[in-house]
Amino acid sequence: MEEGARLTRTRHRISAPGRVVFILIVVLCLLRPCAAGGDPTLAEPDVDRLLEQFDALFESSGTVGRVEISIVKSEKTRTLRMRMWSQGDDRALIVVESPARDAGMATLRVGKNLWNYLPKISRTIRVPPSMMMGSWMGSDLTNDDIVRESSFRDDYTSELIGPSTEPPGWKVGLDARSGAVGLWDRIEVVFSSENELPVQSQFFDRKGRLSRTMRFEDVRKAGGRLIPMTTTITPEREDGRRTELRYLDIDFDVELDESMFSLSQLERNR
Repeated sequence: MEEGARLTRTRHRISAPGRVVFILIVVLCLLRPCAAGGDPTLAEPDVDRLLEQFDALFESSGTVGRVEISIVKSEKTRTLRMRMWSQGDDRALIVVESPARDAGMATLRVGKNLWNYLPKISRTIRVPPSMMMGSWMGSDLTNDDIVRESSFRDDYTSELIGPSTEPPGWKVGLDARSGAVGLWDRIEVVFSSENELPVQSQFFDRKGRLSRTMRFEDVRKAGGRLIPMTTTITPEREDGRRTELRYLDIDFDVELDESMFSLSQLERNR
């Protein structure tokens, strides 16, 4: 009996440190949740900060860039080259330079107002809020994508869904605020756990169906910022179709005159 009691006490003494270590691990995981990829040293990101950075990714006091957009439909590809100017988060001007048949077509945003200029008929058309999800120039980009009229942080409610494995990073869910017009019903964005840049966005329509997937690639330093230079948009229900947007060059904090963001400038032959 005495020998059995001694063995029982020994087992208890040996197992006690193990229980302490286990409890410490549990406490640490509760205080600092494991990030994508199982790394316990990375804490959950601040969702508001991620969305604020996403909204301002290409914004500055004056942003100037050259962009190439390729619209791929099965075996046919149509390529556009454009100049883009923006000022802050509420002014933008985009002018198509090539091909020749589309040269001079332009889009202007001032505040909540958006216009398209069609040089072939010398006509300016205002785009209503209900058409912000409409296709821009026959691409898989929407009017809202081009001029970034909506704000991920202000126009959607957000939640951290958790770690993502494919692609790796943190997944954030966005739901359109009640009564919003011309917005996706839901967007799910994956942010890199390394640099907090967007990696992928998936867009859902009003019926809850996945409509398209947007991938952000070729991350480089341009204009003094680390940004994805290429964005690929793939619609979910159209096989063999995609749109690729590539920044050829971009500069930030360029001095721009407010007068260039006007209807007269929109219609000016460049």
